[in-house]
Formats: sequence, C-alpha cells, structure tokens
Amino acid sequence: MNTQMAAVIKKDIKSITSNKRMFTTLLIVPVVLTIFLPSVFILILYFVPEEGEELLELLETLPLSMQSGTFLQNIIWLILNFLLPGFFLMIPIMASSVMSATSFVGEKEKRTLETLLYCPLSLKQIFRSKVIASFLISMIVSGISFGAMLIVVETLSYYLAGGFVFPDMKWFFILFLIAPAVSLIAITLIVRMSAKAQSVEDAQQGAVFLLIPVLFLIIGQFTGLFLISTWLLLVIGALCSLAAAFLLRTSMNHFQYETLLKN
Repeated sequence: MNTQMAAVIKKDIKSITSNKRMFTTLLIVPVVLTIFLPSVFILILYFVPEEGEELLELLETLPLSMQSGTFLQNIIWLILNFLLPGFFLMIPIMASSVMSATSFVGEKEKRTLETLLYCPLSLKQIFRSKVIASFLISMIVSGISFGAMLIVVETLSYYLAGGFVFPDMKWFFILFLIAPAVSLIAITLIVRMSAKAQSVEDAQQGAVFLLIPVLFLIIGQFTGLFLISTWLLLVIGALCSLAAAFLLRTSMNHFQYETLLKN
C-alpha cells in the first residue's frame, strides 16, 4: 500500500466518522443486536421463564457436557453460542453497506469523483482503497460489537444467573473467518453498485439481498431445524472466503472509467 492509497483510505474513513447521520446509521444495528436484543432475551427468560420452553427443547438436544450450569446459565449459554451468532453476522454486512455504498456514489454527489480519478493511482488501486476503507470500518465495528455483547451477556448472567457463561470456539471462526469474508463479499458487491448508482440509497439496496442467507440461518436456529456447529461454520467460512476472493478479483478486472463517469 502506497502513500496515495493510504490517503484515500483515511479520507473515506474520516468522511464517515465526521458525518453524524451516517455514523449514527452505522451504530444503530450493532447497538440493537449486541446490547438491546441479548438484554431482552435474558430478561424475559429471567422474569417469565415459561417463555423459554422452546429454548429448553433446543437445549435438551445438546450433549450433557454442554449442560453443566444452572437452568438459566444453560439457556444464556445457548443464546450466546447458538442464537446470537446469526444476528451478529448482520453487523459486518450492514456496516459494510453503510460505508461502501458511499464509496463512489458519494464522490459523485460531492462532485469530487473527477478529482479522485486524476490522482496518481490506477483505477484498481482506487477500487482497492475503497474496499480496504470499508473493510477496516466493518471489522472495527464488528470487534467493538462483539466486546459490547460479551460485556452485556456476562453482566446479566453473573447478576441474574449467579455465574459467567463463556463463548465457545464458534466465535473464533465467526470473528476471524466468516465475518471478514462476508464483509468483503458485501463490500465488493456494493462498491460495484455504488459505481453505477445515482444515490447512496440505490447502492445500499443490494445489502438487503445479502441478509437473506443470514435470516435463513437465524430461522433455522429458532425452529431447531439445524444448529450452528463448529464444522458448519468452518465450511461456511471457507466457502465465503473463496467467494470473496473471486468477487474481489473479477470486480477489479472489470472496473472501467466509463462505468464511473456514466450519469
């Protein structure tokens, strides 16, 4: 990475963090999914335990070695390691969509696209800089979100269930394999859309389709149709990584000046 690319990345990150509306939009989904949602789940189960009957049926399908704590601790552990991962995967997608949707269409709206194209960078380098900036924001938001979620869950578990629950190996694959891969897929597709779109809203519409597989994953967990296992996450992560690498390479190879300058 050269100095010019670093300058473009820094400019893009600053444009998001200095824009109150965009920055607020970037934070809404993580706050809801990592603070509000786990709190609601756990508090409902604490004050209205009969609402957890379906989760109890799901818990009974797990090996006895995973049911070592109290009833509430076991349910909270189930929520942390089987239900919340699906919701968590929405965060890198939504964070990526907010950042990457403004990549080129934002330059068009601010009338700075021509200036960007005149900088001493090739089009591939500009594209790569836009992707890196969005990826860094997405990973930072995802990392902070995981930390916030863990603090909320552990605090409620300690005070309401009398002990801590701990994330299992699934979160390692989610944080360091699936989330980065899913983020790159979202960024690459939306940056391409941003180059053709006439507004940020048009570019962000592509994120809706990327959320559909995640929603199916969440539904599968709640219905007990299947459980997220470590091996399943490893397979999903490998497939997503291959898809991300393929999309990134093909997108850069097909990126043209005519696409950007088209009104």
